[in-house]
Amino acid sequence: MRRGELLGSGRTADVFILDERRVLRRYRDGRDASGEAAVMTHLAALGYPVPALHAGAPTPADLILDRLAGPTLFDSLLAGDTSVAAGGRVLTDLLRRLHALPPRLAAHPDDRILHLDLHPENVLLTPEGPVVIDWNDSVEGPPGYDLAVSAMILAEVTVGGGPISGPAGALLTALLDALGPDAAAIVDHLPRAHAR
Repeated sequence: MRRGELLGSGRTADVFILDERRVLRRYRDGRDASGEAAVMTHLAALGYPVPALHAGAPTPADLILDRLAGPTLFDSLLAGDTSVAAGGRVLTDLLRRLHALPPRLAAHPDDRILHLDLHPENVLLTPEGPVVIDWNDSVEGPPGYDLAVSAMILAEVTVGGGPISGPAGALLTALLDALGPDAAAIVDHLPRAHAR
């Protein structure tokens, strides 16, 4: 399999174009992607919006995924194509939908699959709707922990003082507003989220 040009890079992986329909996502440190693939397969079978997986990954550190069209939620917010309130609703909807699904492995009845990195750069706005990418941090546990991590990511950007700190703060407020009473679940998990 011949990989094409670099499409993008994240914190831990690079994405290369394979053809018009597929990309290769490769962990730079060579970590095994099979756990991530298992989570994505489980979620896809339940109708949650994740990129479709394809067979034939050349190494255990690789995933072959659908090539998705559309900006990240982050880029759409910066361009003004998505309002901050709408961005908060998108994140809230994706978190709620995820936490409504049964876990893959957990024995505790309240545990769910947690993304643990769900923020605007990990949401692609495709013509078919938002799709959540980058599942390498996913675990199973209490949904409040996932909410706390998403809130903590936005809070850290807010206090970071960079050019997007203002929009990140507004998005954090929109997320908390959209969560409504569910936002209370964040408080118990903030110390753990902060320690991540």
